Amino acid sequence: MRLAFTVIGVVCVALGVLGIALPVLPTTPFLLLAAALFARSSERLHGWLLHHRVLGRYIRDFMEERAIPRRVKIVSISMLWAAIWVSIFTAGMGRWWLQLLLAGVAVGVTVHILSFKTKG
Repeated sequence: MRLAFTVIGVVCVALGVLGIALPVLPTTPFLLLAAALFARSSERLHGWLLHHRVLGRYIRDFMEERAIPRRVKIVSISMLWAAIWVSIFTAGMGRWWLQLLLAGVAVGVTVHILSFKTKG
């Protein structure tokens, strides 16, 4: 079971890192899941993740304060809407239902991000 938790944790870290650049893929939930899995499987990986120069901040901020830094909120929401608009006007052309679905996803994710306290 420890090996499975470690492997899934590594996959979650990879998805979390991708989420930094891809607006629709969330970063913090994947990193929180990875931290929980590493806590059950590998003290070394758990410590590495919590004290990582970049990734550790996401986890610590959220675990300690349930807050997202203002800059992260602004960048996340901006990138999300930019990607959604591009998708709506490329993949969604002529498909009103797809455009509506994409806009709905963007609104939902935006509301979710804004529902957390803002740090800084």
